[in-house]
Amino acid sequence: MTDETPLRSGIVGCGNIGQYHADRLQELGADLVGGMDVSTQARDRFAQRYGVDAYDDHHALYDAIDVVVITTPNRFHEEYAVDAFEHDLHVLLEKPLAHSLESAERIAAAARESRGTCTVGFHNRFRNAVRLVADRIERGDLGEITHVEANYVRRRGVPGRGSWFTRRDIAGGGALIDLGVHAIDLALYLHQQPEVSNVSGVTRSEFGSREDYAYLEMWGEDAGPEGFDVDDSASAFVRCADDRTISLEVAWATNRPPTHEFVVQGTEAAARFDLLEDQVTLHTASPDGANHFVDSTLEPAANDAHSDEQRAFLGVIRGGEDAVGASAEEALAVQRVVDSIYRSSDEGHPITLEQS
Repeated sequence: MTDETPLRSGIVGCGNIGQYHADRLQELGADLVGGMDVSTQARDRFAQRYGVDAYDDHHALYDAIDVVVITTPNRFHEEYAVDAFEHDLHVLLEKPLAHSLESAERIAAAARESRGTCTVGFHNRFRNAVRLVADRIERGDLGEITHVEANYVRRRGVPGRGSWFTRRDIAGGGALIDLGVHAIDLALYLHQQPEVSNVSGVTRSEFGSREDYAYLEMWGEDAGPEGFDVDDSASAFVRCADDRTISLEVAWATNRPPTHEFVVQGTEAAARFDLLEDQVTLHTASPDGANHFVDSTLEPAANDAHSDEQRAFLGVIRGGEDAVGASAEEALAVQRVVDSIYRSSDEGHPITLEQS
């Protein structure tokens, strides 16, 4: 497929996130053909906003497109993604890969057999701060990476209680599968995708189920604690090949200041950045002249990570760019860590992963 080939694109899941992706597809020159949603209201709103057809059946949409962005609740990823791969469509699937490890494995297997490409929506890889750190790692400036400290912590930010985000049967979990997957993906990415050998973790539900939960930064309508059956925080430690490690703190709600800080420790230097700030600090020490610490601040330009993710996705389809976004296999590795954290918490001991 060349740069001149028009890419007919569609959206499965026409809610807010689907519209967010549709806007960017149009900005990047992809031909938005239509959308699909089980909700009549969502279909009508999408069709009116974009002047395209909106379907109640994904097969009709798939017959008309080359590229699909899937933004449904987690439980329904498998149905739409597997069918898309069987149609050899190019797929951008919002994170996580699925609501369960078994479902994620089936999606990854379908992606392997397809002629279509697959990118999973871990858009934080495309933030300029992350790109800058990844470049410094690739250049060897940090030496060998030994540990990544990954934080994705809100102080009060449970999604609208009663929505699918807070229902285990649809989401597959809570804060860990919603926010934690971003942190795990970035940690493995900056570690350059090592094999994971051992996972120990604890998940907690301490705030979302309370009648006196303080509504402050929660988006969506609050239906109260009834039916809230997922975790709202998690702590974990991940051991990888060659004794490389990851420490994880993730929360929708907790009694501490919010943080999205990552610290990447290497044998020559460390890099520290916050996902919500356009700044990277490099830390090292030197004996030159006299023993001293060296802290260097880098300020990358702000960027729209979702747009850059889609630009890279379309570039791979057209054959002009290397794959930077998360593949189905890399997203499956994240899902295995998530599953192991839940299992470790439930069973009360570390989980050893089989090596592939």
